[in-house]
Amino acid sequence: MGVPRRRWLLGLAVLAAVLLTAGTVAVVRLTGDRDGGRPGPASPGANAPAATATPSPSPTGPPPGANLTGPLNLLLVGVDTRVSQPGWEPHGDAVLVLHVPTGLDRAYLFSLPRDLLVDIPAFPKAGYRGGRTKLTHAMSYGSRVPGKPKEPSAAQGYELLRSTVSGYTGLRIDAGAALTFGGFDELVDSLGGVDIYVDQKVVSLHRRPDGRHRDPQPGGGGYVGPQMVYEKGDRHLNGWQALDYARQRYLTGGDYARQRHQQQLVKALVTKILGEDLARQPDRVEQVVAALGDALLYAGGPRIVDIAYALGGMSPDRFVAVGLPGASVGRGSGYRGEQLTQVGRTFLTELRAGRAEAYLDAHPELRVRR
Repeated sequence: MGVPRRRWLLGLAVLAAVLLTAGTVAVVRLTGDRDGGRPGPASPGANAPAATATPSPSPTGPPPGANLTGPLNLLLVGVDTRVSQPGWEPHGDAVLVLHVPTGLDRAYLFSLPRDLLVDIPAFPKAGYRGGRTKLTHAMSYGSRVPGKPKEPSAAQGYELLRSTVSGYTGLRIDAGAALTFGGFDELVDSLGGVDIYVDQKVVSLHRRPDGRHRDPQPGGGGYVGPQMVYEKGDRHLNGWQALDYARQRYLTGGDYARQRHQQQLVKALVTKILGEDLARQPDRVEQVVAALGDALLYAGGPRIVDIAYALGGMSPDRFVAVGLPGASVGRGSGYRGEQLTQVGRTFLTELRAGRAEAYLDAHPELRVRR
C-alpha cells in the first residue's frame, strides 16, 4: 500500500475507528437530525451517487467542524450482511456508541450486547409492528422492503436500529456508520499493526496460525484444521490477527469478552491516529471520501471532515472505553437474551447527566484497559 493510500485511510479512521472490528471498505454512512431519537433521512441506496468531497477551507477561514461544540453521539454498527447469500437480512453484530461531551475533549465508547432485550418501535416502511426482542433484530426487521424480499436495505435497517438505541439509552444520535468486514486488515496494517494486552488465552475458530481460513467441517457444523492461538500477555497484532482476535466470542466471558476485546482494539487504533494528528488533515479525510466512491453513502448531518477534525484534537488518554456488565434473561432452552445490570444501566443515566467521569471513578472496574 502506498503512502497516499495509507494517509487516506488514516484520515477517516478517527470517525470510523470504533467500527473497525467490522472493516472499512463497504460502508454505509448515515446521519440523522438532532430531534430526539427519530430517524433522519435514509441513505439513498447502493446505487446512489458517491459522496462528493468538500473543498478544504481557506487558510483564513474557520477550521472544519468549528461549529461543532458537543455533545455528540455516534452510533457505530458492525453488520453481518453475508452478501454471498441473496436476500440475507443484515444483522447488527456489534453495536457501539461513542459519546463526546460538550467541549469535545473527552469521549466515552461503550457497547450494547447484540442480544440485549429492547423495545423495538413500530416501523411502517418495513411492515414491522414493533415488539420486545433482541437488539440485533432491529437491523434485520428494519431492512425488509415490502414487495422485495430478496432486496433488504441495510440503510433502512440502520434507521430502525438507530431509533431503538436512542430509545434505550436516552441519547440523541447525531451521526453514525455501519460497516461490513471487508478492508479491515489493510487499515490495521497501514498503521503498522496494533499493540494489545491479550487478557486471556484466545483460540481462533476461524483462522490457522498462518492466517489462512480454516476449512469447513465436512457436512457442516464447524471447521477443521490447526487454529491460531493468542496467548495471554502483551502482543503486537497485524491486520488479520487484530480482526480475528476481536471476532472471537467462544471464550470465557462470551460476547461480553468479545465486546471488551473490540474496545481494546478501537482504543489502540484511535491512540495511534490521534497521536499522529492524522484526523486534522482535512485534505486527507476528503480524499478518503472520494476514494471510497460508491462504497460510501452519505445523507445530511455534520460532514465527515467536520467530525473528524473536531475530534482530532482530543488527547488519546481521554478516549475512554467502558464495559457495561450484563446478565442473561432465561436459561437453557428458555434463554431470551441479555440485560444490563443496575451498574450498567446507571452508567447511562450518569452519562446523560454529564457525570460519567465521577461514576467511573466510583466504579473503576467499568474502564476497559488496553
